[in-house]
Amino acid sequence: MRKILLILTSLFVLSALSGFGFHQQDSATLIQILNRSGNAATQITDGDTVQLQITLPQPVTTAQTITFKIDDQNVTVGSCVIENGAACQADSFLSLGWHWDAGGVAKNTRVIKAYDNGNNLLGQSESITVKPRPVVLVHGFISSWDAWSAYLNSNGYLASIGLQGFAVGDGQVEGSMNTGSMTTPVERTNTLAQNAEVEGQYIANVKKTTGAEMVDLVVHSMGGMISRYYIDRVMKDRDVAQLIMLGSPMGGSDCSVLPAALGFYLPASIEIRQSYMEGVFNKQITHRRGVEFHDLAGTAIIEAFKSPCTDIPNDMVVSLGSINAIPLQSSKFEALHSDLTSSRAVFENYISPLLERPAGSFTSAPDPETTVVKTPALQFTRVYTGRVDAGGSTELTINIDDNVTVASFALYDPTRSVTVSVRGASGNVIQLDAEKNGFVQITDPSSMFYLGYGFANPKPGPWKVTVLATDATPASGTDFSISVYFIGGATLDAQSNTLIPKPGEQIQFSASLALGGEFLEIQQARAIIRNPQGEIETVDFNPGEQISAAWTPRIVGTHAVDIVVTGITPAGAQIERTAFVSLEVQPNPSRLSVQFNIFLVAAGVLAILGFILYLSTRPFAKWFRRNR
Repeated sequence: MRKILLILTSLFVLSALSGFGFHQQDSATLIQILNRSGNAATQITDGDTVQLQITLPQPVTTAQTITFKIDDQNVTVGSCVIENGAACQADSFLSLGWHWDAGGVAKNTRVIKAYDNGNNLLGQSESITVKPRPVVLVHGFISSWDAWSAYLNSNGYLASIGLQGFAVGDGQVEGSMNTGSMTTPVERTNTLAQNAEVEGQYIANVKKTTGAEMVDLVVHSMGGMISRYYIDRVMKDRDVAQLIMLGSPMGGSDCSVLPAALGFYLPASIEIRQSYMEGVFNKQITHRRGVEFHDLAGTAIIEAFKSPCTDIPNDMVVSLGSINAIPLQSSKFEALHSDLTSSRAVFENYISPLLERPAGSFTSAPDPETTVVKTPALQFTRVYTGRVDAGGSTELTINIDDNVTVASFALYDPTRSVTVSVRGASGNVIQLDAEKNGFVQITDPSSMFYLGYGFANPKPGPWKVTVLATDATPASGTDFSISVYFIGGATLDAQSNTLIPKPGEQIQFSASLALGGEFLEIQQARAIIRNPQGEIETVDFNPGEQISAAWTPRIVGTHAVDIVVTGITPAGAQIERTAFVSLEVQPNPSRLSVQFNIFLVAAGVLAILGFILYLSTRPFAKWFRRNR
């Protein structure tokens, strides 16, 4: 009697549990996580390509849709349909976010659960270890791997959340980019394409060392352009989970005209120009390969007279407008360009949440329908260049015309050793002040200028800027360049009929200068062209209101073109403006094809002659063997 009561009680409990939606799992149900090779995995790295497979103990009689979810989360990671039989396999996918739960909670192991059409639990996999993805850090212009020192080592930012970091050029694995060195400014840098190849080699070595199939890219400044090129042109199978950029100028930065004017850091200093990024790079580098793009804009500078060489708001070098020159997910933070790679606040508030994204938060980013957003060009006078000997000084005269509401100055000195004295149009020396004039001294070479200052509503007329050596100036002296941009006054519209010509293709430059909607007479105009070797060529325009001039490139590579015009107002005042254009002279495919065909024909002829010679020598060889 007692046994009967026990059996009845057990049946009642099971029935009650069933009524509340609990179902017994058949121990014969098998759920497996398969790696890229199709083998059952006991360990993966977040982002690895996986497949999910289920085998039921009995064949189904009707089609059954199986849904796979991670642990107890309501995040579907895959599904498959058993048409007939007892097994099915979901399509392969990227296990992005498997190492993280919401809120940045790390999960070192995962279990995959399978559910039927009625959301009934069918079974679960064995526990699998999930390692976090490694992070590859990419530096910017005139920089190196140690820009990321705050992120690396056992006490670095990445280690604080359990991630391993690799900075390109740090020696952990092979690969080192060349974006310019402060000690050798006249030496040629790599192109964006060449640095992207190096980045690709470095990523491949990181994957080989860690066993990971995917990495996160965290990049600064020009590193964003290099990484975009890698994703578009170099990456074969997708191995980038996401591209996280800090102050990367998607629309370029006019601050780069300063080192470029001295022929320094070519071609990198030309590739950062606004005209190159908008007119050349963004038109050609458009593929995302599913990778989401994020870019953080520093917005510490919000007053125009405190902004030496770019539009506001900006991080001193890169404007918010440049960040958003292509469609991407942008954010803002009150920081300077040089602080973006060291700021703990930037890491904790921006970088870390992106690196800790959980499963279900990643999407496959499509290529945008348009990637070209033209931002208004700033109005610059010409870039002044000169040299200061040790213990000496050099004076420049810079004319500021009527109706200018802001004049902002930037000085570049590769030795970071000179100082300046400024005398306004009134003849008085102006004591430069951080608050009144935005006076700033930047020691970080990636900022592309050294001293910056500006003036609101400057008095029209000739301004005297004296560049003076200091005790820190080298005995051999130093070169310098100065740019000035104006808000208000006359506007120069200058352009080229093409920015991507072929060698031997004639290019037409055009320019016009206007004030208050009326064209001004241009008395002098010249295009100053610097080729990839740093050599300078000039082309003069005929005077007039709407002027043009022709030029024909001879060699392949990136060219900087400064179109400098001098106009005259109806009142007889002289006005000077400069437009900065960049050209990418690319090889002529038809010419390469002809050269390749000639090579093939020549190789074929040589092969035939060699075969004939071989046949002709066979009788002699036989005779020689018989008579030796």
